[in-house]
Amino acid sequence: RMINLSELTPYILCSICKGYFIDATTITECLHTFCKSCIVRHFYYSNRCPKCNIVVHQTQPLYNIRLDRQLQDIVYKLVVNLEEREKKQMHDFYKERGLEVPKPAVPQPVPTSRGRPRKVLGSAFRVPPELDISILLEFIGANEGTGNFKPLEKKFVRVSGEATIGHVEKFLRRKMDLDPACQVDIICGDHLLEHYQTLREIRQVIGESAVQDGLLVLHYGLVVSPLT
Repeated sequence: RMINLSELTPYILCSICKGYFIDATTITECLHTFCKSCIVRHFYYSNRCPKCNIVVHQTQPLYNIRLDRQLQDIVYKLVVNLEEREKKQMHDFYKERGLEVPKPAVPQPVPTSRGRPRKVLGSAFRVPPELDISILLEFIGANEGTGNFKPLEKKFVRVSGEATIGHVEKFLRRKMDLDPACQVDIICGDHLLEHYQTLREIRQVIGESAVQDGLLVLHYGLVVSPLT
């Protein structure tokens, strides 16, 4: 079925400038996304996420942001002429100041079997190189008292190897609308994982037994936190 752009607009708007994402940039701590220029400017005077108020980094919040090229490609596909308008504005900006306009990357010719050069075009939905770990999130159940929660819609996720189990838990809590009293246990093989462990470290330490068809397999369960 045809979908109106207005139905998708809430997912591709920057909450700071209220415009469509330009150089979409995501905070790794909470996975909220903004225009790059908007979030960098915001971090000049605050170290908290402007959407959820979480502390991104005590002293250097810019360390914990990443460009989301996939999302930006999607925005440019959805919003007609947005990319062209941005390129024109950038061109005018540099020209007005007498600066050299940055040149776009040109696809390099690659020789074919017949010796004739052939242009290689990148996919519009290319995977950023920093997202080097694919994980499979398998639900193993919840005990009584965990309350209502939404099942995870997509169990395949591609993330940076520097992401920690703490990031995975925050992702699960956000996507499943979990109650704060609900504890999330994340397991790989026979190992109960700690918040500080990175996905790359887990894959290296546990080895091939943790991998299935190239995916790092993580199991997660929900329990009620004991009263203190």
